[in-house]
Amino acid sequence: MNAADMWGKDDRLRPLADRMRPAALADLVGQSHLLGEGKPLTRLVGAQSLHSAILWGPPGTGKTTLARLVAQGVEAEFIALSAVMAGVKDIRAAIAQAQAHPDRPTVLFLDEVHRFNKAQQDAFLPWVEDGTITFIGATTENPSFALNNALLSRARVYVLKALTADEIIDVLNRALTVAFTEPAVDIAADDLRQLAAAADGDARRALNLLELAVAMAGADGPTSGEVVRVGPECVEEVCTGTVRRFDRGGDDYYDQISVLHKAIRGSDPDAALYWFARMLDGGVDPNFLGRRLVRMASEDIGNADPRALRLALDAWESYERLGSPEGELALAQAVVFLACAAKSNAVYRAYNAAAADARSLGSLAVPAHLRNAPTALAKSLGHGDGYRYAHDEPGGFAAGERYFPAELDDRIYYEPVDRGLESQIAAKLATLRQANRSKR
Repeated sequence: MNAADMWGKDDRLRPLADRMRPAALADLVGQSHLLGEGKPLTRLVGAQSLHSAILWGPPGTGKTTLARLVAQGVEAEFIALSAVMAGVKDIRAAIAQAQAHPDRPTVLFLDEVHRFNKAQQDAFLPWVEDGTITFIGATTENPSFALNNALLSRARVYVLKALTADEIIDVLNRALTVAFTEPAVDIAADDLRQLAAAADGDARRALNLLELAVAMAGADGPTSGEVVRVGPECVEEVCTGTVRRFDRGGDDYYDQISVLHKAIRGSDPDAALYWFARMLDGGVDPNFLGRRLVRMASEDIGNADPRALRLALDAWESYERLGSPEGELALAQAVVFLACAAKSNAVYRAYNAAAADARSLGSLAVPAHLRNAPTALAKSLGHGDGYRYAHDEPGGFAAGERYFPAELDDRIYYEPVDRGLESQIAAKLATLRQANRSKR
């Protein structure tokens, strides 16, 4: 018996993930915050009520199934479209179908709704407004950025969470009980947990991996009587090459960048290394991480330890020269150094304050005594008159000299912190500023 004949032709033509779609809300694993006792979607179906909604969550968390079951629970017509292939013409056809039976509610489900542009999203609005359809969209992208405000204002957003490893194991065990019976499948608990870990919160991926492992193990027929034994070697093979959930541009991407930055700022080298490794594992471009480390060196360390900027640049250059995987160690070295270095955002705050003044105060004139005087005309206008050359002054400092436009009256932007090298810089600036005050 070969794998193609093990469970019959009809099932063979349907992927396991499709065969295992829950037939009732009670069968759906996970999302207890939406489907538990007294939770929003449970109450919605119980009240036989409908409203437009956006289901936002990672792949394989049950968005399509949930939409179908909600429609089924309120006895509504269910029309499913995918924004990858559908257009406004398909929307019009769906509207016509809904108008053909006005006595029954219609749920129009659009998967990957974020792939529709603004004009396509707007095409739903009149029919949502007049009640012809109840719109349910599914997206893996943050609706606040991916959907237009007009559509968002008419739909409630429900956030779906990635399934836990235990929830994935529940899904796999159910598949073993329901879908694999003739012949039965035997797989160790540890191997099942490895499949769940490789799925990374995605039930669809977990079922695909299980199906592939069973097919590999059963390619030559049941290995012991009427049982197909899936060993660790099959599980290891199907899990090899799987990558963790990482959207390379969506919320996961920016959340992980954010937490890496915060761990370095918070002087936690261990957490910083973990998130650095997570991002590499998810497929982020190491050059991007190099750029971020250089930014962190200036924004969060600055002059408290000026070595940080140079080391971050060296690490980035080392990666560019070595490539992966050798160059990633240099970036990891920079991550640890930056996390352990003395911290200061004094330059960051000073720059932002100076930039705000530059934008808001207009083109203030350079004081005449500080202007360049390369020509006789410039000299005749008094440019440079009275300028004190600092190197000719005691200690190389012209106490009392003013370098700001008169309107700014000696602003102070840079206030060093009492950490690292900046504690010494702070002491020096305090002395110089006191000398200035005594001469003015």
